[in-house]
Amino acid sequence: MLLRISLIIAILAGLGAGVVSYLEVSDKIPALAKQRDDEHSAKVTALGDLSKTKTELAKTKNDLSQTKQELADTQSERDKAVVRADAQGKRADELTDKLSKVTTERDDAQNSLASYKATDLTPEQVFKLSKDLKSARAEVEVVNGEKVVLFHTISRLTNELAKYVGPEEFVKLRADLHGKILVVDPKWDFVVINVGEDQGVISQGEMLVSRQGKLVAKVVVRSVQKDRCIANLVPGWKIGEMTEGDDVSPAHPST
Repeated sequence: MLLRISLIIAILAGLGAGVVSYLEVSDKIPALAKQRDDEHSAKVTALGDLSKTKTELAKTKNDLSQTKQELADTQSERDKAVVRADAQGKRADELTDKLSKVTTERDDAQNSLASYKATDLTPEQVFKLSKDLKSARAEVEVVNGEKVVLFHTISRLTNELAKYVGPEEFVKLRADLHGKILVVDPKWDFVVINVGEDQGVISQGEMLVSRQGKLVAKVVVRSVQKDRCIANLVPGWKIGEMTEGDDVSPAHPST
């Protein structure tokens, strides 16, 4: 009997615990259902937003690709425009130079024409004057050449005369006379110099031999040719050995 009563009490206690658990769960079911529905709604919204974002991203990528292509085309056109601008700039500079040159030539021609008109000369007279001028210039060149020859002759005769009139008188050479030694003969103490009668060298004229600004010797001209001369060492004036390429200059330059 006691066992039956204990069993009934246990059954009743289990039923009570089940009822309590059911009541507790039944209270949570609406909240869980609402949470489930909210999560489902949020998931649907998120999927929709994701799909929209993917669509917008694809459109943005397409727009970016198109923009890059347009940018590349624009840069290419810009580079071509820069090249054309440079070419046009160079062409403009060339045309400006040509215009300046033509303008100068035109002004010179106008000045020449004005000068020609001011002379009141006919073309035949101008041609004759030009011919006479050329002839006169040729005659002047001949006279100048003769003057040089006469000057050399006078200098030579003057120095020869000085040998008889005043033995101590030195032969003076042109102050701007400069040359170089071509040949040296140490045995006979003579040298060949690359200046002669055409440059104003006169027989018996004395010349100083130097190297890098230092005096080496003094020589006296013994023989004069058209473009060279031969000179001997002046006794007592051998300071160093003369060599080819040494500089020579007048020992007694004319003033």
